[in-house]
Amino acid sequence: MIDGHIFRLFGAQLIARPSGILWWADERILCVSDLHLGKSDRMARRFGVLVPPYETTDTLQRLQLEIEFLKPTVVICLGDNFDDLDAADSLSLMDRQCLSQLQAGREWIWIEGNHDPGSVELMGQHLAKYKFGPLVFRHIAKVGADAEVSGHYHPKAAMRVRSNSIVRPCFLYDERRVILPAFGTFTGGLRTEAVEFNTLMQSVAFAVLTGNKSYVMPMPRE
Repeated sequence: MIDGHIFRLFGAQLIARPSGILWWADERILCVSDLHLGKSDRMARRFGVLVPPYETTDTLQRLQLEIEFLKPTVVICLGDNFDDLDAADSLSLMDRQCLSQLQAGREWIWIEGNHDPGSVELMGQHLAKYKFGPLVFRHIAKVGADAEVSGHYHPKAAMRVRSNSIVRPCFLYDERRVILPAFGTFTGGLRTEAVEFNTLMQSVAFAVLTGNKSYVMPMPRE
């Protein structure tokens, strides 16, 4: 039994995993969004902000655990895979080797994001969007689109636990689309009460919080 919240989108049965991975078991497709590899490198180059440069390794190791467990035949990375194009070039040899091992023996699709608008010199297909079966995979959701899987917004939501409120990254889904949480270490988030989500999501929409286990609830709104 695969952990996570099961839902359907235009006939496709999907699982929102506690890790932040979207799993389409029938097609062996693993989907992940907003890895933002090389974030510490970009922060150092552009702003002189020095943070421990371990986020890329941590992100790749967590992705490796999901790939080893689920054994996908296709991996779709939904954009902002790198914090910028220079960050892709600055990956360490160890991180490049880890990424190559993850890609070996499977189809790997890089969707372009606003942080990485163009191809990088790494194995895999580099596309603006990708259509498979009934679903369309792109970085930024389009108002009015159907059967859409996207990322970009780094959604997060709050949930009451006893007397405390916890805030976690989350999936958002309704009858038309699903928006994935950011998977990368050091990535922030946008609360579901933001106007962007009220514009994109239907009146009946759900948030699936990530963490040790998945929690599903109606999408919090203002």
